[in-house]
Amino acid sequence: MSLTINLYYTGKKGSAQAFAREMEESGLAQQIRNEEGNESYRYFQPLDDPETILLIDQWRDQQAIDRHHQSPMMAQLAQLRDKYDLHMKVERFAPISNNSEDEQYLRK
Repeated sequence: MSLTINLYYTGKKGSAQAFAREMEESGLAQQIRNEEGNESYRYFQPLDDPETILLIDQWRDQQAIDRHHQSPMMAQLAQLRDKYDLHMKVERFAPISNNSEDEQYLRK
């Protein structure tokens, strides 16, 4: 079962956007996308908060996330977060099962 993690990176004076740009331009984001078990790794800009970047990060399972967290890339990520003085909020989600009551509200 896939797990989706929303990470909100918040900074000042455009630092969150600069962080996301550097992640993409340096190739680090693509390296993460290429990790075994990564299903999606995409940055978004909330319309109501120009100082925050949202990362939606999806993994095949908890073991894939654990391997990612133990990879050398995590040190690079931490270095960039410090460079841009970012603060984070994290949310975790699992997909709705086919027999969920919520299924009736989904248009497919």
